Amino acid sequence: MTDGRQRVADGGDERERVTDGGVEADGERAHGGAGGGGGSGGGLRGLSGRLLVALAAVGLLALLGVAAVVAPESSVGRLFGVIVSTSTLAATLRLSVPIVFAALGGIFAEKSGVINIGLEGLLIISAFAAIYGTDVTGSLLAGFLIGVLASTALSGLFAVVCIEFRADQIIAGLAIWLIALGLAPFLSQVVYGGPNTDSVDTLGTWTVPVLADVPLLGAVFDAAPPVYLMFVAVAAAWYTLNRTAFGRWVRASGENPRALDTAGVDVSRVRYAAVLLSGVLSGFGGAALAFNIGQFTGNGPTMVNGKGFIAIVAYLFGNYNPVGALGSTMLFAGLDAVQLRLQTQQILGVPDALVQTIPFVAVIVVLALVGRTRIPEAAGEHYESGEE
Repeated sequence: MTDGRQRVADGGDERERVTDGGVEADGERAHGGAGGGGGSGGGLRGLSGRLLVALAAVGLLALLGVAAVVAPESSVGRLFGVIVSTSTLAATLRLSVPIVFAALGGIFAEKSGVINIGLEGLLIISAFAAIYGTDVTGSLLAGFLIGVLASTALSGLFAVVCIEFRADQIIAGLAIWLIALGLAPFLSQVVYGGPNTDSVDTLGTWTVPVLADVPLLGAVFDAAPPVYLMFVAVAAAWYTLNRTAFGRWVRASGENPRALDTAGVDVSRVRYAAVLLSGVLSGFGGAALAFNIGQFTGNGPTMVNGKGFIAIVAYLFGNYNPVGALGSTMLFAGLDAVQLRLQTQQILGVPDALVQTIPFVAVIVVLALVGRTRIPEAAGEHYESGEE
C-alpha cells in the first residue's frame, strides 16, 4: 500500500484516508431504500425523508395549535394541551433514557462493524441485575454498577462469539435477547418467588432552582439523574466518535478494517472495545429504567417491552449520529408519553388498545419515509489480521 490513500464514499462527502500517521474513515453504504443507485441522489433521498418527517411533525403540531386557539375546549384543543404540557415533556425525557443509552451502544458496536441487535437483552439483564444488586447491597449506586456490569458481561459473551468464533451476528444478537428474556425472569422466580422482584428505592429528582419553574421546559431542570446523564452521554458519544483517535479507529473498523490493520491498529481489539462499550451504555439504560419504578417486572416481554428494538430504529433514523438518535428517540418517546396521557383522559374517544399503537405506528411510518440509511461498509463482516 502506498503512503497515502483516499476514498470518497458514494452519496456524500464522507471519506476514508489511510496515512502513515493513522486512519480517518467515515464512508458508508446506503441500505434500506428502493433501488440500488448510488451517487449524491441517495444521500439527498435520505435527507429528504428525514426532513419530511420533521416538517410533518412540526406542521401537525402547528395545525393543532391553531385549532386549540380557535376551540380550546374541543377534543383537538385538549389534545394540544396534553402534547405541550410540562408533564408530557417530563414523561418523554423519562421514557427516552433507556432507548437513548441503548441506541448509543448500538452506534458504537455497528460503527465498528459488529451488528448488535441484542440491545433488548442487554437492557433486560441490566434492569434485573440493578434491582437485585440494590436489594442485596442496600446501595443504589452499587446496584447501578452491578446492572452495568451484568450488561457488559453479556455483551462480552456476544463479542467473543461474533469476533473470536465468527458467528453470524444477527443470530448471536437474537440469542442474547432470548437468553436475557428467559434468564432474568427465571432468576427473579428463584430469588423472589415470582417474575417480579421486590421494590427498592428510586433515584428521585434533581431540581434546578428558578429554571424548574419555566413553563414546559422546566421539566428538563426537574428530572431524575439519568436524564441529565443521558444528555452528557450523547455529547460525549458524539465527541468520541468524531474528535478522538478511538472514534476514528471505530469508524475505520466498520468501513475498511484492512486499512486500519495496515495502519498498525488491531481491528479485533477495537471491535471488542466497541461492543463492550455498547454493553456499558445499555447497562446504564437498563439500570435507569429499573430505578425509574424501583422494581423489575418480568411478565411477558418484561418491563423493557421492545425498547431495545426501538433503539435500533432510533439510531438508524438518526443515521448513526448520537444527536440524531436523541432526536428520533424524543419523537418516539413523546408519542408514547402522549398515548399514556390519552388513556387516562379519554380525549379522543377511541379504545385504549388503539391508542397504545400510536408509537409503533409512528416507527413504521418513519421507516417507510426515511427510505435510505447509510450503514458502515463492513458491518456484519468478519475480519482477521492479514486477510486479503
